Amino acid sequence: MQLAGPHVYGPPADPENAKAVLRRAVELGVDHLDTSDFYGPHVVNELIRAALHPYPEDLVIVTKVGYRRTPDTSWVPARSPRELRDAVHDNLRNLGVERLDVVNLRVGGADDPASVEEPFTVLAELREQGLIGELGLSNAHEHHLDQALAIAPVACVQNMFNVVDRGDEKMVDRTARDGIAYVPFFPLGGFTPFQHDVLVEVAGRHGATDRQVALAWLLHRSPNVLLIPGTSSIRHLEENLASAELHLSEQDLAQLDTIG
Repeated sequence: MQLAGPHVYGPPADPENAKAVLRRAVELGVDHLDTSDFYGPHVVNELIRAALHPYPEDLVIVTKVGYRRTPDTSWVPARSPRELRDAVHDNLRNLGVERLDVVNLRVGGADDPASVEEPFTVLAELREQGLIGELGLSNAHEHHLDQALAIAPVACVQNMFNVVDRGDEKMVDRTARDGIAYVPFFPLGGFTPFQHDVLVEVAGRHGATDRQVALAWLLHRSPNVLLIPGTSSIRHLEENLASAELHLSEQDLAQLDTIG
C-alpha cells in the first residue's frame, strides 16, 4: 500500500526506490507480499512485476478485490459479478501471472454487506477455473466467514488488529482453531502509527524500537498470525523483519496487555 503515491493513488515519487524495497524484501527471505490492483490503481502490481518477475517459486502474492478507485481517490465498493471478474483479470495481467496465489474479498466499512454469498461464489467459480489458488476475506466479520466457508475453503482472514486495537480478538482465536491464517492489517496503527509509553519502555529493555515490539507482540499473540507491515523504506523494512527475532518475556507481555 505504501509503495503507491499519496493517498495510495498514482505512482510513487521514486519508483526505483519502490522496486528496490521489493527486491530487498525478497533477498531477506520475505515470501508473502500483500497487494491489490486498486492500489494506484494498477501502480503497485506493475511495480511488483517490474521488480520481481519472474517470481521466486516460494513467493506468495496475495491480492484483494471488491473495491475500485475513482479519480478523486475515493474507495468505492465493486462487488458485482462483472466487477469481480474484471478485477481478477486486471490482477492477472498486471502481475503477469496465469493464476493468482490468493485473492481476498474486501468487505466491511460503512457499506458492510449482510452477506458475501454472491461475491464469494463468483470468486469460488474463478478458483474452480484455475485462475485463483486460494480464497480469503478482508475486513470481515464472523458471519461473513461462516457464509464463505459454506461455499469454499478460506485460507486467510485479513482484519485490523494490533497491540492497541484488539477488537478482533475472537476472530484471531476462531481462525487459529480452524487452521486459517490471520493477517492483521495496520499492525502499527495505519498511516499515522500509534505511540505508547509502554511500548517505549518494553523496547528499551530489549534495545529495540517501539514498532518492533508492536510487531513482536502480534507474532506472540497466535501461531496463525502473518504480518504485513507496509513500508517504502529499506531501513524500515529491515527493522520490521528484525522484530521476528525479538523474544518477549511474560513480564513484557503482561505489561503490553495493559495497553489493550
